[in-house]
Amino acid sequence: MKAEKGEHAMKSHKLLSALAAVVLFGSVHALAGEVKIIANRSINADSIAAVELKEVFLQDRKSLSDGSRVEPVLAKNGAAHEIFLRRYLGKSDAALRNYYRTMVFTGTGAMPKSFASDREIVAYVAKTKGAIGYVDMDTPVEGVKILAISNSGNKGEPMLLTRVEPEYPETLRKLGIGGSVRLQLTISPQGSVKSVAVLGGNPIFVEVAVKAAKQWVYAAWPSQTTVEVTIPFPPRP
Repeated sequence: MKAEKGEHAMKSHKLLSALAAVVLFGSVHALAGEVKIIANRSINADSIAAVELKEVFLQDRKSLSDGSRVEPVLAKNGAAHEIFLRRYLGKSDAALRNYYRTMVFTGTGAMPKSFASDREIVAYVAKTKGAIGYVDMDTPVEGVKILAISNSGNKGEPMLLTRVEPEYPETLRKLGIGGSVRLQLTISPQGSVKSVAVLGGNPIFVEVAVKAAKQWVYAAWPSQTTVEVTIPFPPRP
């Protein structure tokens, strides 16, 4: 009898351990490789094209398409820094530093502000007009706005006129779970969203992200077009 109880307890322990591992792996997998773009509230835009973001951080442009002046802000190191450079700039940290040094030397640009922690980045962006930076998805971002990313490339895209924010599931909000969802939107010439395709991201946010994106309205465009957007779901306190 004791042997049976011991065997049962051992099986229960193994089951709980396996379940914990699955939950942990799922959470890490869902959130791995995600960053969010933050901006000072003086910036009018609610989203930014990936190509526009790259041009801002490479100092090829000083303002966004809506006329907002911008100042790029860098992290000194860390996972979010490496992800941002790889995904949006296509450069290593060493290559980017050399790029800036060359601009400083030739008088064509300046070395951007850089900070050692996400908290410092958020604080600087919150108080500095036009500042735009990036932080880990789990970082609290009170006092700043989050910009959605559009990956439409350099061919241009219709301007987003009405953006409906997705409903943050209350259960996930309480648990402090965040992530993002990448979508491809098919936009009619009249500016309505005809269809939404899910490209990736945290699956637990897909339904609410799709529901919100279907309500977005774009400016009229000469023809039907597609845009790729990233909708962030930052953990909330």
